[in-house]
Amino acid sequence: MTVTTTETMLTTDAGAPKRLSSSKRLMKSRYPLWFLLPGGLLMIVVFVVPTLSSFYFSLTRWTLFEADFIGLDNFVTFFRDPQLLGSFRNTFVYAIITSVGKVVTGLALAVLLTGPILGRGYLRAVMFFPVLVSAVGIGITFKVLLNPIDGLVNTTLGFFGLPGPGWLTDPSLALISVALVDVWKGVGVSTLIFMAGLVAIPRDYYEAARIDGASSWRLFRSITLPLVRPAMTTVVLLNVIAGLRSFELIWTMTGGGPGFTSDVLGSVIYKQYAAGFYGLSTAGNVVLFLVVALITVPMQIRFRRREVQQ
Repeated sequence: MTVTTTETMLTTDAGAPKRLSSSKRLMKSRYPLWFLLPGGLLMIVVFVVPTLSSFYFSLTRWTLFEADFIGLDNFVTFFRDPQLLGSFRNTFVYAIITSVGKVVTGLALAVLLTGPILGRGYLRAVMFFPVLVSAVGIGITFKVLLNPIDGLVNTTLGFFGLPGPGWLTDPSLALISVALVDVWKGVGVSTLIFMAGLVAIPRDYYEAARIDGASSWRLFRSITLPLVRPAMTTVVLLNVIAGLRSFELIWTMTGGGPGFTSDVLGSVIYKQYAAGFYGLSTAGNVVLFLVVALITVPMQIRFRRREVQQ
């Protein structure tokens, strides 16, 4: 009897820990989910619900008090209006100019500011300062500086005997001028991200390559560019999204003019909303959302695949 009782106790004692460990594993697997709940609810309230509501209201003619369902009429109007189609083209041009400018300039500045140069800390602070200033403030400042009559830029050019163009009044220059100001303002973020990627590259790689007689260009092409690719992915995606969603600088500096030559999707959406065409402006927001998603999501997938393959 004693042996049987002891065996039973051993069996019971041996089985209990297994049941406890199973329940503990279940609790452990569910426990972190409770921490995701507040963030998930906030995401639903702040992002999912407004997004789905926008898709619905883009199919209506709505005011603050009523909404009449009209189907795809807003989208048909949007794509039939030459002004809206022109803003669609300008949005891509603006995004390309600003993205390329910020990526190339940011990488060049990052290489310079991570090297052994005099006053490196001061130059880093100066480079990042425009990012801290609001886009509206930058836009007002450069609107004054680029004034074709008495702006500082044209006045300086005239002092040297050079003709000053209408930076913001010439239809062929207005969009490009705003894009260059955008590059100047936002290049600090790109430079900072590139600097973080460059600092993470082990110095041993450069020292070994220099021993083998590699030139500076060879070091940059064979070591810096491949190893800074994760930072490059982040910079490209952020700048493409920012370029497609541009509004503040353009509206502050040109208001979409002269005429409609510098209008982008953001400024057209604002104009339609200010004129009381709420359904049409909501349809424009949906188009902008889909354009950003259709461009950036495949880009991100492709970039990630290339990083994994390497």
